[in-house]
Amino acid sequence: MIITEKSVSLNKKSKQLSWKQFNKAFLDASPNGIAVTDCSFKTIISNKIAQEHLDIFTGTLIQTTLPELTEHSTTILKDNTTIRNIQITRHDRNFMTQISPIIWKKNVLRIFYIFQNVTMLEKISKKMRSYQEMSIELDTIINSSHDGFWICDGEGTIIKINPASEQLTGIKAEKFIGKSMQKLVDEGFIDQSVTLKVLKSQKKETIIQHTRQGKNLLLTATPVFNKEEQLFRVVVNERDITEIEALKKEIEEKQELKTELEEDLLEMQMEALKSKKIIAKSHNFKTILEKTVKIARVNSSVLILGESGTGKGIIAETIHYHSNRREKPMIRLNCGAIPESLVESELFGYKKGAFTGADRNKAGRFEMADKGILFLDEIAELPLSSQVKLLRFLEDGHLSRIGETDSKKVNVRIIAATNQNLEKMVADKTFRQDLYYRLKVIPIHLPPLRDRKECILPLISHYIKYFCQKYKTKNTISLTSNATDALEKYAYPGNVRELINICERLVVMNDNNGIHYKDLPHSVMDSAKHDNLFMDLHDKGLSLREMMEIFEKQILKGIMDEHLTQSKAAKALGLNQSTIARKLQKYGLI
Repeated sequence: MIITEKSVSLNKKSKQLSWKQFNKAFLDASPNGIAVTDCSFKTIISNKIAQEHLDIFTGTLIQTTLPELTEHSTTILKDNTTIRNIQITRHDRNFMTQISPIIWKKNVLRIFYIFQNVTMLEKISKKMRSYQEMSIELDTIINSSHDGFWICDGEGTIIKINPASEQLTGIKAEKFIGKSMQKLVDEGFIDQSVTLKVLKSQKKETIIQHTRQGKNLLLTATPVFNKEEQLFRVVVNERDITEIEALKKEIEEKQELKTELEEDLLEMQMEALKSKKIIAKSHNFKTILEKTVKIARVNSSVLILGESGTGKGIIAETIHYHSNRREKPMIRLNCGAIPESLVESELFGYKKGAFTGADRNKAGRFEMADKGILFLDEIAELPLSSQVKLLRFLEDGHLSRIGETDSKKVNVRIIAATNQNLEKMVADKTFRQDLYYRLKVIPIHLPPLRDRKECILPLISHYIKYFCQKYKTKNTISLTSNATDALEKYAYPGNVRELINICERLVVMNDNNGIHYKDLPHSVMDSAKHDNLFMDLHDKGLSLREMMEIFEKQILKGIMDEHLTQSKAAKALGLNQSTIARKLQKYGLI
């Protein structure tokens, strides 16, 4: 059929359509979206579908309206080729896009876009997959059942026998599928058929059947009717009633075993938590633990504050353990342990092709922690750009992977922790005030170990025993009174983490059954000497500044002996590395 530019008549009585009007009607009649742009991607023609569903109007730029097509359109201009099967989504509709060049004398004059709405096709395909999965799932359930199952059609012909039925009756499925139940009765394989009774009565029937193996089976047959109320299936359930008492006893035994296993598992979980050893002998720490268990039952955000090594991670684990989310994961992210450029992709994930190296879709920590807890350690190290997205998530629970336009809702409880002064960071504008208050719904301030002196000796006792068991020492190692006094008086700038390291070192390096004062780390012994040192300096009549310098030198020497590197020493003392380096040089310690 050839259409000319002459007027087109619909019928004798209708008005004449101009060529332009006919073209518009012709384009709008298409079930697909159609658009034509010039070589700068400015729309010249678009039909009704393209305008209503894709917001493509005359004069609009494709790179503005559909930016995901920009790269493909550029390729068309470069290669003079057609690109098909480009998937885009707009207004909850999915379109399969084809882009073709309009060529005249080997030059691209225009670019032609066709948008096929495949939303319904995808839904139908999804339903078909769902039906297939349901069929597979149903077969799996039937074949996995301990009870026997027979399924017959409306004429009494066998169409399925599950493995349990084969075992109960001695009838092999491959030999009898396709045969009628009447034939099995006639040939003596079974003494009676509940299926035949259902075909006759058109209602549910139950019989007891005796098999050649001497078993008594309770058979229940259920008729299945189609929409026309015609019987088209009979489902038969078989159960060996000769073993009901044995099964009942077995079930009771299994229930008892299950209960024991659950109790053992709970005890193991409690022991695992205790192995971290949360020892609360001081009043202030007992109060914190009581508060921790109480707030675990709610879903509010928690901000754990405290020096390094005070046990912020263990408190987070305790909240998770006592919460209603304990069956779901607690996902951790140390915000200070990954490069700033990767924090956002770690938190929120990314879409394939979102940036160089993104060769696959990747879920972020938020998605991993769905219905569980996300523990953000060192939250003060979170970049400001990521703080904005975290705040947005805390407000509505929605997130988008990098490179995605759609968002999804996840159910995550946030626990954050830091050893930094967030209030000062807020004042310095290095941490967002609104995020600070969002996180600080329930704050927990962990005291340093020097402020919970009552816990020191019980912790030392626990970890000495723990490392003796871990390294399989023959005897329990004891501490002399001098060693105990020095360890109890030590300030532990590294808090519980430092105490644990000291205990491990003492056990590993011990050659006998006792730990003496001379076996202690230099930092502990130097600390013990400080009391006597103060009296000596005071008796010498030194000024405050002179005494402080001597003390500072001793502290620096001890902390370097303990931590070996300037960066670790700086972290333990809460100073910058440059400050540590300057002071070490001042006192001739490097």
